[in-house]
Amino acid sequence: MRTDPDRLSFEIVARDGDARAGVLTTPHGTVETPCFVPLATRGSVKGLLPGEVADVGYEMVLGNTYHLMLAPGGERIAELGGLHEFMGWDGAIITDSGGFQVFSLAYGSVADEVKGRRGRPPLEGGVLAIGEEGVRFRSYIDGSEHFLSPERSMEVQAQLGSDIALVFDECTPFRADYDYTARSTERTDRWLRRCLDWHGAEGPPGQAVFGIVQGGTHEDLRRQSAESVAAAGVDGIAIGGTLGEDKEQMREIVGMTVGMLPADPARHLLGIGEPDDLVEGIAAGIDSFDCAVPTRLGRHGMALAPLPERRFRYDVRKRRNEEEPGPLVAGCPCPACTGFSRAYVHYLSKAEELTGVRLLTLHNLVYSRELVAGAREAIVAGRYGNYRDAIMAGAAPWEAAGT
Repeated sequence: MRTDPDRLSFEIVARDGDARAGVLTTPHGTVETPCFVPLATRGSVKGLLPGEVADVGYEMVLGNTYHLMLAPGGERIAELGGLHEFMGWDGAIITDSGGFQVFSLAYGSVADEVKGRRGRPPLEGGVLAIGEEGVRFRSYIDGSEHFLSPERSMEVQAQLGSDIALVFDECTPFRADYDYTARSTERTDRWLRRCLDWHGAEGPPGQAVFGIVQGGTHEDLRRQSAESVAAAGVDGIAIGGTLGEDKEQMREIVGMTVGMLPADPARHLLGIGEPDDLVEGIAAGIDSFDCAVPTRLGRHGMALAPLPERRFRYDVRKRRNEEEPGPLVAGCPCPACTGFSRAYVHYLSKAEELTGVRLLTLHNLVYSRELVAGAREAIVAGRYGNYRDAIMAGAAPWEAAGT
């Protein structure tokens, strides 16, 4: 049901240890948490119609300020009624600020960083300068020069008309030294104040603002950032930045950071969403997640599955699946699993048919939705520990829900 609150609200309805179930109320409806948020980076969840995304149970998607400001442009989207109207999505929308793109353009992707590869050359889109006022960069589309500042990021997000806007920040690379990370964290704090000043004077009245905790892997910098964001009066808090070089360190940093946050605001974990990360993040007290994993895996022939020994996924294109009459995952309620054989999806994916991409994307999104829905049910029932252990041991979400 559509609501129209003056400001976003978040209510915690159940707790089990640090895990919590809640309801996020936005101008475009309620969102039950914990939740996974699919990416609609360029105004579309890749390969799917908005109605299909809603039909499989999603209540919120994420659009990206950086990409949408370059094409088709925030002004044009505003003229056409805002992002909800433009993309035909009736649910809630959260927009990223473009800050992560500063990181990926300047330093390369996370994978590039871990493997020691350099970022993209400038002609393919690159940062020309990162300074106190903002970031000057070239468009990856045509090489044209643009400037993104805290104020400009908030202006574009206002034009998009998202329900939740994220403040502009810099995501420092894991290999950055302490001094650079400290300077970057302090600058991100100053950018936070500028974002809030602009939004307070110019922002849409129904749009909420989430601050972002940075600080790299350093406990003192994380605490400094968390305290600053909490004191700024934001509507919710996101955890961003480099979280370490492996999952163990990432979970340590997330748990440490959550422990520094106030209890009441909604907590969002940026860019994280693999099945094991979801259940561990929920256990730490995270309310919402966004990640490209489900849709990206679908485009590469990979299906999410209760296979912890294989990173909760398998390659549908492998020959062993070409004669498999059963579903991608037994018991999965998605359209791919209830309507087609694994052999058929294997054939489509191998042939690079778009229907194969769509079926795998739907499967992966349903699997992720079932995972967080089962977590919510377990929290309300007071048995989240059992649920998490079952998932990590290889149970499917619909099996773990009964543990």
